[in-house]
Amino acid sequence: MASISATLPSPLLLTQRKYNLTSIQKLPFSLTRGTNDLSPFSLIRNPSSITLMVKASGENSESSTDLNVVSSIQNVWDKSEDRLGLIGLSFAAIVALWASLNLITAIDKLPVISSGFELVGILFSTWFTYRYLLFKPDREELSKIVKKSVADILGQ
Repeated sequence: MASISATLPSPLLLTQRKYNLTSIQKLPFSLTRGTNDLSPFSLIRNPSSITLMVKASGENSESSTDLNVVSSIQNVWDKSEDRLGLIGLSFAAIVALWASLNLITAIDKLPVISSGFELVGILFSTWFTYRYLLFKPDREELSKIVKKSVADILGQ
């Protein structure tokens, strides 16, 4: 069972104001003061903060992305005939990630080059937004390009 807890500070100027919880009470959760293990939603009010705790009410683990990633890795491992090659490829990917992070860190320490790369990144992001994201036909074109690339990579 998953749970999320958040402690929010009270607004500085509105400490004497009572909290309006009418919108929260319209949700299909039960609103209680305190930690009730049977309630999926609990609210604790302190003078200096509000603590909000939300608990999952179901045991459905199929929607968890972590389990999907683990199961897909297990499927790739079970279907693989060349496990030594798969281990080597995984090791090479980790080394490439480590090397690229170190290269980026080294470039970032150079004063002029990092500013130049930042400018190039801003200009490219602006061009990409104008070219592919601003108008609906361009977004559809980008969607087709992405779907075609995914199909080519997966061999479909």
